[in-house]
Amino acid sequence: MVIYTLADTSMAEAAMRACKLWSIPSLDMLGPITHAISSHLGANPSGLSRGVTNSSLNEDYFKRIEAIEFTIKHDDGALPDNLEIADIVLVGVSRTGKTPLSTYLAQKGYKVSNVPIVNGVDLPKTLFEIDQRKVFGLMINPLVLQGIREARAKSLGLGSSFKTQYSELSSVKEELELAKRIFAENPTWPVIEVTERAIEETAAVVLRLYDERQGNRAMPRISKSY
Repeated sequence: MVIYTLADTSMAEAAMRACKLWSIPSLDMLGPITHAISSHLGANPSGLSRGVTNSSLNEDYFKRIEAIEFTIKHDDGALPDNLEIADIVLVGVSRTGKTPLSTYLAQKGYKVSNVPIVNGVDLPKTLFEIDQRKVFGLMINPLVLQGIREARAKSLGLGSSFKTQYSELSSVKEELELAKRIFAENPTWPVIEVTERAIEETAAVVLRLYDERQGNRAMPRISKSY
């Protein structure tokens, strides 16, 4: 069944015709409401979705859409061969906020890939072959990370054996030590402490450093924590 909310009348009609053609049950959620409001106000609908005007349908708007699509497809280490295409690459252990940070940056028009650090799993070779100015490491306090992982494991209903491996403090510390070694081996990657930062704050740090690095105004020779 197809349930759709299309502000553009021609698109809504096309969706309805297509569903009828293929004998697919469909429901136009927006149409009846739009028609009712239009009749009440005595005004025709614009046919544009909320927040979009003719003037805002510009290059920046489509750039953000493209960035969001790219970021979703390249979440959690997916498609590592495409790291070269990304504007920003985030590296960190599980539950350091890579995905929400990636999504937030994508909404600002940046194509973001994130690569997880996992014990026993090699990082993709392409990570070390791309422009290192766009790679950023994420670090977090082990006790805070343990709490986040315990809550995550509980919400997913995972077994006790997985919980031990995933959220036991010793395992958490071991993964973070691995991350520290990787960051030390790649001293040009800024390491951003995310423990007490909101996504917006971390994003602000990433973007400030990104602009500096892309402009060659700052390129640290040793691993630096922010």
